Amino acid sequence: MQFNDFMKQLGRTNSTLDSFVDFEKVLSNVDKISIKLNQLNYLIGKKDIPHAVKELYKENKSCFSVLKILIAVRDNKEVINPNGKVVYLNSYFENENKIIEYINETGLIEVFKNKSIKNLVDYVFGIEVGLDTNARKNRGGKNMENLIAAIFNENKIPFETETKSDTFPALKSLGKDIKRFDFTIKTKKKTYLIEVNYYNGGGSKLNETARAYADITPKINQYDGFEFVWITDGRGWFSAKNKLNEAFNAIPKLYNLTSIKDFIKIVRKELV
Repeated sequence: MQFNDFMKQLGRTNSTLDSFVDFEKVLSNVDKISIKLNQLNYLIGKKDIPHAVKELYKENKSCFSVLKILIAVRDNKEVINPNGKVVYLNSYFENENKIIEYINETGLIEVFKNKSIKNLVDYVFGIEVGLDTNARKNRGGKNMENLIAAIFNENKIPFETETKSDTFPALKSLGKDIKRFDFTIKTKKKTYLIEVNYYNGGGSKLNETARAYADITPKINQYDGFEFVWITDGRGWFSAKNKLNEAFNAIPKLYNLTSIKDFIKIVRKELV
């Protein structure tokens, strides 16, 4: 197959409706902090926010620990305070004065005063939905893995998943770093170590992936009885066409969802 033909075969998308948002995870994340969020609702509509913060702090100071999520942050990130000092976000929740500073500096004070938010539980639900979109690429990759597994099953090809490289002591060239392969297929002739992915969009990740797989191929293929296989697809590759072309010339067994039938034919012959 010619590289241009390979590019023409790339699919438009592998997204499914359930791959956009994991609502079960979103609801779980919100539920874990819903009590504290409801307590923070006390601040909504108050004209004197500093006073309201002090009153709420007397009742339950722990409820302020969830203030990070109101600015769409989960982690204890480092930030620069008004004095130019690098501090952790969690340090703002140590006392009422720092909490007031946090609410002022983030702009939340006006949001609370003006009732821009009606209910913090509903507001955080929206934030969690937005944050969950960052996981779409992972779900797209999982869709691809599920599809490849279905193809193997349909063709009655036995396979293993998530196989670690140290399972094969013969592959000394891979070094001490443990690599995990998406699929492994063992025939009477060879053991195929397979990576699969799907890219709907571009980005530096594609160049890195193509380079890494081109590098690992000769390290595996030098051993009799082992061969590296890469199955990839998606229009995202048009943004990294040159690097994919290099990989195409370096990896003998590089397939997409159309040409995978050629790999299936090879494997089925070797299983007989």
